Amino acid sequence: MKKRFITIAVDGGAASGKSSTSRALAEKFGLLHVDTGAHYRTLALSLLRRGIDSVEKFAGAEDPFADLALGTCVRGNEARMSISGSVPDDSEIRNDAVNSVVSQFAAIPQVRKFLFDYQRGQVAVARDNNFAGLVMEGRDIGSNILPDADLRIFLTADAAARQRRRAAEGIPDSIAARDKLDSSRKTAPLTQAAGAIVIDSTFLDLSQVVEKISEMIREKLAAEGE
Repeated sequence: MKKRFITIAVDGGAASGKSSTSRALAEKFGLLHVDTGAHYRTLALSLLRRGIDSVEKFAGAEDPFADLALGTCVRGNEARMSISGSVPDDSEIRNDAVNSVVSQFAAIPQVRKFLFDYQRGQVAVARDNNFAGLVMEGRDIGSNILPDADLRIFLTADAAARQRRRAAEGIPDSIAARDKLDSSRKTAPLTQAAGAIVIDSTFLDLSQVVEKISEMIREKLAAEGE
């Protein structure tokens, strides 16, 4: 019998634990890990390199995406987005310049439309590379990108805990500002998808969160085998 291919959507606000949790699940179950936040950061870096450093300059550009060809480079369990054949280093997409504009760019409808088909297409990338499934993290995965995912998780934690996590990572994000911008944008806002399972990680460590979701995955796979 062919093993089931499982799709998992992990949504949540900044510093809710999406990335650490998704990476751990990918390693544990042989899934392809897709970080859509890195997609927006990579695209933001490309726009900055074109001199587009504000929403106003984006709106005034004739074709901000001209000659930007999107591709995927699979490294271990991780899918990295390439633009015009190049995959930037994490240090390049997580610097202060990108941090200052990525949320504003991500709220632009044309930006989200430009990435929509690419992000949905990561399921095919996972299948083509013989992964057991895909775990995709972001802010609109269960509600917009993969609404039919086998398992949809919404991670949350109180703002103070998430601010401490960001500070420990050395990332100067304002959690309150990010939450407001991500949840109030008109296109694909951060929201808990109907039917998504909420996990509050305020008082849970990573291993506890991963185990909670792992049990759900095992139940899904066991039900399929009946």
